[in-house]
Amino acid sequence: MNPKNLRYHREHDWARVDGDMAVFGLTDYAQETLGDIVFIELPEVGVDVTAGTPYAEVESVKAVSDVYAPLSGSVVETNEEVVDAPELINESPFENGWLIKVRLSDPGEVDDLMTAEEYEDLIAEEE
Repeated sequence: MNPKNLRYHREHDWARVDGDMAVFGLTDYAQETLGDIVFIELPEVGVDVTAGTPYAEVESVKAVSDVYAPLSGSVVETNEEVVDAPELINESPFENGWLIKVRLSDPGEVDDLMTAEEYEDLIAEEE
């Protein structure tokens, strides 16, 4: 189940929004589809990310994939633990496997993201 307190992007990324700050990560569906994640490249602190565009690259045993920003803003923190141990994304995609924290440039963009229910409908269509 996808946590109800998060918002979701159609590229299988989640955002936990708190005011003008947000934490981004990959959904459980994304990590399951990718398989065992062996490498992740995250942006540097201070880099601006734009909603709907790639900000990171993840490598699994199956493929190399882009990770898309669900919202726009400036990176304020990266999860160095997942860089050192990318399997955290597989083990705990919504908690320990978060990727970056962002100061949002347009908090209103959250209205463009899906609720957990809408995201679950999207997954059902893709399966």
